Amino acid sequence: MHEYPHNEKELLRRIARGDEAAFRIIFDLYRQRLFVFALQISHSVVEAEEIVQDIFMKLWENRKAIAEVEYPRKYIYTMARNRAVDLLCKIARDQKLRTAAWVNLSQDHRNLTEELLNEKESRELISEAVASLTEKKQAIFRLSRQEGLSHQEIAREMSLSVQTVKNILTEILRHIKIHLQQHSELLAIAFLIQAGYEIF
Repeated sequence: MHEYPHNEKELLRRIARGDEAAFRIIFDLYRQRLFVFALQISHSVVEAEEIVQDIFMKLWENRKAIAEVEYPRKYIYTMARNRAVDLLCKIARDQKLRTAAWVNLSQDHRNLTEELLNEKESRELISEAVASLTEKKQAIFRLSRQEGLSHQEIAREMSLSVQTVKNILTEILRHIKIHLQQHSELLAIAFLIQAGYEIF
């Protein structure tokens, strides 16, 4: 994981007191990841930038309320998720936006999530999660994820039914997602998006 030279809880306390330097540090820590998160949902650079700007604007405007925030990362990503939900509701009400979002999803969603999950931090966290699985589950994950075998091929390789393979992969996915969420909700979301293509 990234080692930040600052205590994020203390940074929020400083921001609550109007410290612009602390706000800049938080901005630099979270800007890129929040942008990727917003881009994955909106598939629009303009929309993603607007979401990120809105998050930090609200963070600053409501700074007096953040002094006692216990989990800064969770707090900031919750803000991002809420803003993204607003965007999804907007898309759901507009057929043209809904169609455009689906086209974009088909074209480039996978590239975005793969880029995020190729980060050293992501690979290490996924490896940690997999290492805590049973040998059987590790083998199935390796055959699916690293060797690219289909459910049917894994079933033959492991002498299991196809449904059993599907069930085990679902359990593995849930296990990795929970492990990633303990460190970064964004990584968990990215993993789920990529797994949606490869596991289900």
